[in-house]
Amino acid sequence: MIPLFKLDRLPPGQRRRKLVRLLTGWERRLYALIVSLGTSLNISDINSLPKTSAAEILTGSDVSYLLGISLLVLEDPAIHAPAITPADRSLLDRMSKFKGTAQATEDVSLQELLRLCNHVRHALVHATGILPADWDFVHPETGVPDERKFREGVTVYAEDIRSPFNVGSVFRTAEAFGAERVLLSPGCASPEHPRAERSAMGCVGYIPWQRCELEELSREIPVFALETGGIPIHEFEFPHKGVVVIGSEELGISSEGLERATYGRVSIPMTGIKASINVGVAFGIVMHAWADYLDCSFSKAR
Repeated sequence: MIPLFKLDRLPPGQRRRKLVRLLTGWERRLYALIVSLGTSLNISDINSLPKTSAAEILTGSDVSYLLGISLLVLEDPAIHAPAITPADRSLLDRMSKFKGTAQATEDVSLQELLRLCNHVRHALVHATGILPADWDFVHPETGVPDERKFREGVTVYAEDIRSPFNVGSVFRTAEAFGAERVLLSPGCASPEHPRAERSAMGCVGYIPWQRCELEELSREIPVFALETGGIPIHEFEFPHKGVVVIGSEELGISSEGLERATYGRVSIPMTGIKASINVGVAFGIVMHAWADYLDCSFSKAR
């Protein structure tokens, strides 16, 4: 770890970039520590987790260092920290009081430190525009597995999606719900575009993908389309293996794509004035429904 006095002497821009990396590293470490104690961590329900004292693993000097880098951020004149909550400030006061002592770790929890790291990092990013490497977060219990878990035969074909952001979103959703692979038409934006990589949160590197024409899709597997005018999603019988075709943001699926979708067409019922949602959101809804259908079918078969 770079000493605090050296951090303080760095030019402001360089110091802020290093602080973002340091805070990101601390978040990873705290995630890993909580998981190592047998807690199945989900950041969305961290408030419901039993509090784990930092004293179980961290030293007083660890907590002091985290206090120091947090204060370097908050004392930066360029930083306005709306993300720092009263609970964070109370924690910083407690940490300052027992700085460098054993009581510093006994008085705080790992969960509180994790929230502090996250909030301070976001305050720094918000004020400076330094982009955090969110996609670098990998679950600390498993790291990057040697073999990725997926649902065999579950594939998405993205036809002419022009927005890199939406392409990245498709990759992230496909990976999250266990699609085996992603196929892209020649007219799709590149998943290696910076905006696609950012919205994909690193998933482009985890899930196999390739470009191909519609005609190259195997005739031996079911192909269905996500498009208006089809069977409502709650009534649709998803294939156990198959390809879902999703279309462009403006034009939807081509007539050729609809003709190729011989298994059928699935639609998401909507009641709003626009009756339209982003292709990434629509794909997320259908992937959740497909995964749920497969899980229910598996349970019934047991």
